[in-house]
Amino acid sequence: MHRYSGLLAALVLLAGLPSAAHAAPSVKLRVSFIPERLGQSTTLEFGAQISAPNEGVPPPLTELDVRYPASLGLTVGELGLATCSKRRLEALGAASCPADSHIGEGSATAEIPIGPSVIQETARVAILRAPEEEGHLALLFYATGESPVLAQITFPGLLLTAPPPYGARIHISVPLVPSIPDAPDVAVVRLHATLGPLGLTYYEHVRGRLVAFKPRGILLPRKCPRGGFAFSATLAFLDGAETTADTKVPCPVRGGNASLP
Repeated sequence: MHRYSGLLAALVLLAGLPSAAHAAPSVKLRVSFIPERLGQSTTLEFGAQISAPNEGVPPPLTELDVRYPASLGLTVGELGLATCSKRRLEALGAASCPADSHIGEGSATAEIPIGPSVIQETARVAILRAPEEEGHLALLFYATGESPVLAQITFPGLLLTAPPPYGARIHISVPLVPSIPDAPDVAVVRLHATLGPLGLTYYEHVRGRLVAFKPRGILLPRKCPRGGFAFSATLAFLDGAETTADTKVPCPVRGGNASLP
């Protein structure tokens, strides 16, 4: 009886331990500023590479939480002078939204395991300003894929507070995207995005004419934090796994202008 009780207790303990089969994917995080000039407007460039622990396809991504320094003026400047609604975006696409609601763009590369083969697809992503939600700045992400999965996906993001050493965070809820019949949901393996005026053109009415201009973007502080600008991203996956990756943008050199490779 004592031997049986000990075996039962060991089984209960093992059941509570995480399974090696569900080890969390690894994530490489990269961040840069374009241009890198303290006290000036800039564009934030973000990249993430997701890898499965067994060199296979990672589980589908369900949440992304990016934390950034309080010293970044993400809500200062001219980004998002207008807003676009989710209803309009889903019905008519990103091109139907006001030009002044676009605040960035990017891409997402996904993998779909089909038998012994893995198919890749890259979707374009438009990032737009949405109406505020309970006093929080809201974003909309509009991803467009063409082949092998034809889909237009809209998902939300919110700017929220973050505990020290960070000042704020962007929380993004990522929907599951079905692939072809009898295949698993799409698994994101690579993300790239720019948030800022790079590639954007806004318009304003001046004396009855519509005049194009480049909006001011994210404001870098006049003084660099000790050790550089710290960023952190936490990614959650469908199987319950969670991974956190950290990185720092070094203090800009006078006249610098680095970019992600």
